[in-house]
Amino acid sequence: MTPERPVNPFRFGSLALDAAFTDRQAEIDALVADARNGQDVVVFAPRRYGKSSLVWRVAQELVREGVLVAQVDLMRTPTKDLLAAKLAKAIHEELATRLWNAKERLKVFAGLRLTPTVTVDPNDGSVSFSFDARAAEEDIDATLEELLVVLGRIASERDRRVVLVLDEFQEVVDIDRSLIKLMRSVFQEQPEVAHIYLGSKRHMMERIFNDENEPFWRSAKQMELGVIPPDLFEPYALDRFADTGKALSPDTCREALALTAGHPYATQELLYFLWEETEPGGTGGRAELDGAVEATLRSEHSHFTLVWDRASAAQRRVLQALAQEGPGRPLGADYQRRHSLPVSPTVQTALTALERAELVVRVRRGEYEIAEPFLTAWIRRYES
Repeated sequence: MTPERPVNPFRFGSLALDAAFTDRQAEIDALVADARNGQDVVVFAPRRYGKSSLVWRVAQELVREGVLVAQVDLMRTPTKDLLAAKLAKAIHEELATRLWNAKERLKVFAGLRLTPTVTVDPNDGSVSFSFDARAAEEDIDATLEELLVVLGRIASERDRRVVLVLDEFQEVVDIDRSLIKLMRSVFQEQPEVAHIYLGSKRHMMERIFNDENEPFWRSAKQMELGVIPPDLFEPYALDRFADTGKALSPDTCREALALTAGHPYATQELLYFLWEETEPGGTGGRAELDGAVEATLRSEHSHFTLVWDRASAAQRRVLQALAQEGPGRPLGADYQRRHSLPVSPTVQTALTALERAELVVRVRRGEYEIAEPFLTAWIRRYES
């Protein structure tokens, strides 16, 4: 019988769960304690920093403690009727299913302004909800408000802590800006419900939570996810290789982590390909790392090509300069001269757009660098 081939222990693209999840223990402990205490929290993190994986791990911990956790991704709810449907499904699957039998669960939605259409999948028995997209706006708003109130009512009546996770919360602005005021009016009356807001578009999240003219101003504790220090990633990487019948040279591991600088997604991606390049029973070394870098660039080629195609000419010039020189000051006269950049106002406009797209980050005042580690290598190879 052929022995079963070990499964690659590294994950990128999808949620990193269980053994694939790396460190963040301090953040997990803090979020679990905050949720348990009913403290609202806003989590800032660029795309591909693992905030969704972090909150899934937090949810696992909370559920084990008997906390009821509902999660809604606003990126997948571009309209208010779809948001209502997604919220109803989360309430049904993640709260009501744990409290009542099948007949009793749907009674939670009795009395809503709009009656949902409930569909049961004959293959797996899963339940989905939909609301009439043609309904009057005031009816949709009232239904959304009633669904949000249900969370507090369940918590109060069952004497259980409820946590509502809203992923990509900044998208609420595009769904309907009036939702911000509606949500805040409900949430401030729900001390038994902890709200966790995740966001990747920093400028929008900061406006929602840090602008004194906004309803959510200073309404939540703020947590910012950074990179994972290489000294925490190293033992994780070495252990994962060892657990799956392979070895990783410590020097190669440190070199790989230096390439990614602790960027969670990029590190998982590079380690995934490094593991694939290493033979069963073998040791990953310099040759395997070179192959892994090549595989990573191939994997990202379509994504980076799309990023490049969407960038303006000025944005491309700035990216090329940063890729060539590393962290720098594109607004400085010497820097602009060295890289033949356009005039400062044009460069400033380009930097602002690149920051909002999370392609560059401000290292310190006036100094910028490319956010994604392998975008630098890709630009050097294909666009310089």
